[in-house]
Amino acid sequence: MAKFVLAGKTDCPHYAKAELLADSLQRSLPNFRIHKISILPDEWKEWLEVTCSRNGWKHEQSPLIWRELVAQGGKGMLLGGFSDFLEHCQGYYSITSDMPTDIMLSVAAENLETKMNLIVEEQHRASLIKPLCIWISSALSPTCHFLIPSLLSAEVFPHVSAINLHLLDLDGSKEELQQLRMETEDLALRLLHQVTIQTDLGQAFQGADVILLLDECWSDDSDTENEDEEKKKKRVKGISDRYREYGQLIDSRANKEVKVIVSGDSCANLRCSLLLDNARSIDSHQFITMATQLENEARAVIAKKLKVKTSDITDVIVWGNISGSFYIDLQRAKVFNYDGAIKGPAFFSQPIQKILHDRKWLQTDFQELVGCQRAAVASKSGRAAAMSLANGILAVLKAWNGICGPDEVFSVGVLCPGFYGLPAGIVLSVPVTFTDGKWSVLSDVTVGDELKERLQLSARELKEEKE
Repeated sequence: MAKFVLAGKTDCPHYAKAELLADSLQRSLPNFRIHKISILPDEWKEWLEVTCSRNGWKHEQSPLIWRELVAQGGKGMLLGGFSDFLEHCQGYYSITSDMPTDIMLSVAAENLETKMNLIVEEQHRASLIKPLCIWISSALSPTCHFLIPSLLSAEVFPHVSAINLHLLDLDGSKEELQQLRMETEDLALRLLHQVTIQTDLGQAFQGADVILLLDECWSDDSDTENEDEEKKKKRVKGISDRYREYGQLIDSRANKEVKVIVSGDSCANLRCSLLLDNARSIDSHQFITMATQLENEARAVIAKKLKVKTSDITDVIVWGNISGSFYIDLQRAKVFNYDGAIKGPAFFSQPIQKILHDRKWLQTDFQELVGCQRAAVASKSGRAAAMSLANGILAVLKAWNGICGPDEVFSVGVLCPGFYGLPAGIVLSVPVTFTDGKWSVLSDVTVGDELKERLQLSARELKEEKE
């Protein structure tokens, strides 16, 4: 099979003549194939230089014609310009071209007009696509690597046709971000429209519809448990300064309906609170911080105790300071498929508090085990529980986008307007449900004296952090 490639300026008469000659050959010869590349006049010189440099050719005029070695593979074989192509056709196929000059000019003008119309159509088509704009901070963290493949899917964003992903890492290198961008593009995800990388705040959160903040504490000393008071203040100040700036940028650049999720182990409530203080033009309901990871860790501890799968435990509630004095509440928690005295079908569940009679374990060991679960995972894997965190973010995003049942309960840190007798103006983890893209605090829960005391402790702790 003979396959020829014709490239030329859209307004070039010789390109038009070569094009019509090639069309004639393709119609009359069953094994003759032609591929055309039409280049705008102002782009021709640069395109020609790049193409010739890549293939090791020397050519200066339009058109440029070469033969693809289909059977042998490898780079193409240069023929040259129109005269060389005409000579080749006369010698091999006994076909020539006697097109008059006026027709050549007419076809060239038509080629240019067609090309311009195609460009206008493509620009119009692109303008109709309104991609969802997602920003991820600390994009070089392991959590982001686990997050991206599942994030850019119709399962998370069911009513979205395209997504622009913006990867931001203020402490990372452009080379590493570039590698992550290439990996993301290589996934060939259907919804992915564009990937950009940023290492500064120059364009951060511009036009953002969803913002996922994966930043952790920035401390030179990884042993934060034994750090002295001065180091702790310095670490918290570093977090505070960055999140104040984030809040200001979100306020001025992001869409007003943006959804912001704060995640991580360090000062999660404080970071969300600082965003709210500095993004006052955006509804506070658009900011939440993640407690889903703690929920799942609590479910894993209970599942081990009851000898069931983690997925068999539901409706665990996390109250308080996600990164400090939190409390795991089982008043609504249920277990499915429990091998006890009472059994039922797969949809049958039992209240966990009626099955677990060891109250002492629930109030002491259980709470401590949940606090140690993440540290245990980190010690065995040598890194933070990134997979668990990514899974929690995806679960909350799905719920926020309407992919959950109306009775499904999530624990998230939100701005408290004084409910449950708590002081207003602080971010605390409370149980919520999601309906039609909005969250609402669960009212059907009992807040007893012990829980109130624990919540007041969390509130005092968060006020001190903020001060």
